Amino acid sequence: MLDAAAVQAFVLVADLASFTRAAAALNSSQAAVSLKIRRLEEALGRRLLDRTPRLVRLSPDGATFLPAARELVAAQHKAIGAFTQEERRIGVAISHHIVGADLTTLLQHLHRSDPGLVVEVRITTSAEALAALKDGSSDCAIVLNHDGRRRDGEVLFTEEFRWTAVPDFDFRPGAVLPLATQASPCNVRAMAVSALDKAGIRWSEVFVGGGAQTIGAAVRAGLAVAALARRVAPIGTVDVGRKLGLPPLPARDVVLLSGTGSVTKRQAIKLLGRSFRALAGR
Repeated sequence: MLDAAAVQAFVLVADLASFTRAAAALNSSQAAVSLKIRRLEEALGRRLLDRTPRLVRLSPDGATFLPAARELVAAQHKAIGAFTQEERRIGVAISHHIVGADLTTLLQHLHRSDPGLVVEVRITTSAEALAALKDGSSDCAIVLNHDGRRRDGEVLFTEEFRWTAVPDFDFRPGAVLPLATQASPCNVRAMAVSALDKAGIRWSEVFVGGGAQTIGAAVRAGLAVAALARRVAPIGTVDVGRKLGLPPLPARDVVLLSGTGSVTKRQAIKLLGRSFRALAGR
């Protein structure tokens, strides 16, 4: 008999290409995950992973075993839910400042971890995400903790912000900095303009967007500089803060907040948190 927990650990390592990220997703240690997979390999009599100091990848036997391993994990979730009639569905509101193109990877990871879970995702502002949690239209919210006063959420990771622009963005010291921002009120906008004002750098909004993706489009078009989280910065853009002499931007904790909900929903939200932490380590 195979250890189902070891099989799940193997699937996570295969998906995330990292023992460290798999351990974070399982809320475990790297050593514990490594031990589980070593025992799984011993039970199968096969080497499933090729390990190097910088790389973890599937061996030929691991690639053969992975589809069956996914089926086993899915069967385990189905078995656990055999005695409940409640549909496993959660509503999630996520700040647009902390999820971008990697949303695809997040959803893949959630589906692979629990194929029967239905996830309703809303990408919005932190304020609207918190409002959705309060009125019950979302079961949980993943937002930036700007003021540090929220103590009721689970800190998933710390997000870094940077001054983002195209590599050849032209700005001369002493000139007015063209800025792309989210419409006010927005805490990231307030953070950015406060940093510029304290540094004595003149700025002017030349583009006001309705979300991080629209702001990113203006940045890629070469219209302006924007304060964006590392993970939502568009492909082809770079951190120009040091090059342009702009003040450093503070980091912000990303927190998961949830309502009471049922045991089923709480388990699903816990899975979401593990998936988000694993994604942050990529």
